[in-house]
Amino acid sequence: MSVPAPSGPTPAGDPASDDTTPADTARGDASSGTARAGSVPPEHAVAAPDAGRSRFPLDTVYQAARMYYLEDATQSEIASWLGVSRPTVSRLVSEARRAGLVRIEVVDPFQDETVALAERLRVVLGLQAVYVTAVTHGATLGVDLAEPVAAAVEGMGLVPGDAVLMSSGSTVHAIAHGAMPPMPGVQLVPTVGGQADPNQWFQTNEITRAAAERSGAIPAFLFAQALPSEALRASLDEDPAFQHVVGLWGRAKGAILGIGAPVVTRDAMARGLPVDDAVFDRATGDVCLNFTGPDGEAIEFPGSERMVRTSRQVLAAVPHAVGVAVGAVKVPSIISAVRGRLVNELVTDAATARALLDALA
Repeated sequence: MSVPAPSGPTPAGDPASDDTTPADTARGDASSGTARAGSVPPEHAVAAPDAGRSRFPLDTVYQAARMYYLEDATQSEIASWLGVSRPTVSRLVSEARRAGLVRIEVVDPFQDETVALAERLRVVLGLQAVYVTAVTHGATLGVDLAEPVAAAVEGMGLVPGDAVLMSSGSTVHAIAHGAMPPMPGVQLVPTVGGQADPNQWFQTNEITRAAAERSGAIPAFLFAQALPSEALRASLDEDPAFQHVVGLWGRAKGAILGIGAPVVTRDAMARGLPVDDAVFDRATGDVCLNFTGPDGEAIEFPGSERMVRTSRQVLAAVPHAVGVAVGAVKVPSIISAVRGRLVNELVTDAATARALLDALA
């Protein structure tokens, strides 16, 4: 049962003395053999714990919590019934929370809106699933996206031994260093080269390692640059370690994929890409360095055949390819990624979802 947290302050109108209990009053009348109305039966009275104890009897803790949360009893009423002081009631209620007898639920006031937005967007984009969180902030992106990412991962139905792909990019970097969902025994696999990239957003091995550390998954590593020389690229085809990663790409059950913004809006790109080539002016975004135009068409450039990246064909075959992107600048990028069949599920925030619906109206 979800219940509100205790308010803490003493309710107005309670007795001024916190330490005088009904039991004390009853003892004052003992010589006449008469108990006052409201006095506590002996079987209900409990003594406050001595300094050496850290817990009250569990049945007493439960009774105090039940009266406080479910019966809306005041601290004075609980103290009178249990035969303890009001400060002791406060300690009993705190102990109930500490012992797990009380469960707190904070209800998201935007939940209905986000559920409706997610369903509308799923239908309009033709995706398998859409997960929308209410708000995101750049400084807390990994935490803000943790819940929808966890929901997307749960939807993958993973078991130990399954493979999940991890792309590069600032959003996936934030997720990997945030609150990753548990994925024990699952293999996390980088999707692009980036071993020597000076930008942490494009260091795919580090992103994969961080995500595995936080999720209990098993990391695989890709020891290659994003755009190697012709000779090095040819040697990778003979490298057993590289071929192992390629094999994991081919049997991946899921993927967590950043969706890059239009190239002309970026201030950083993966090392080695010919960013001055005019062809990038048309690129509305990328997924795993597969650059796309407005309709999802592939954009090739000098050296693109040597790219170390999960191909469009492989991404299209992943059962749960979850694109993760937020921000108005990413709207054309998300649309392009969906049209290019690079993602089939989406994690985003409410503002981006509304902007997407407006763009597609």
